[in-house]
Amino acid sequence: MSNTKDNVKIQIMSFGYKYGMPDNANFLQDVRFLPNPYYDEKLKHKSGLDSDVREYVKQTEQSKEYINKLKDFAEFYIHKSSVGQKGELIFAIGCTGGRHRSVTVAQELYAHFISKGYSAEIFHRDIKKDK
Repeated sequence: MSNTKDNVKIQIMSFGYKYGMPDNANFLQDVRFLPNPYYDEKLKHKSGLDSDVREYVKQTEQSKEYINKLKDFAEFYIHKSSVGQKGELIFAIGCTGGRHRSVTVAQELYAHFISKGYSAEIFHRDIKKDK
């Protein structure tokens, strides 16, 4: 029996809903319910690639629980879906503008997959818009 990690290529994309949803995602998550750094003047012009923004997004128990559940469900989805047998799987994570919350969660998911030995890539579609 072949190893799922060898058969599937994972792409993780962050995006902003105000620029439209991606039409090629297998798995789409809306993270607009997480704490929004946009309203903090010190963080507004930064992105989820900055550690202080990531910490802001991940500060609540709700955020921590959601990210852990997302990682668990993503693993479940890979192993139970036909895409996980051989192919490409695209995870799209969206927030309002695609710069803070979605980037943070996408980075967390990407790091999780890399740590588990999957072949994964990450792309932040809207991170440079509305700076």
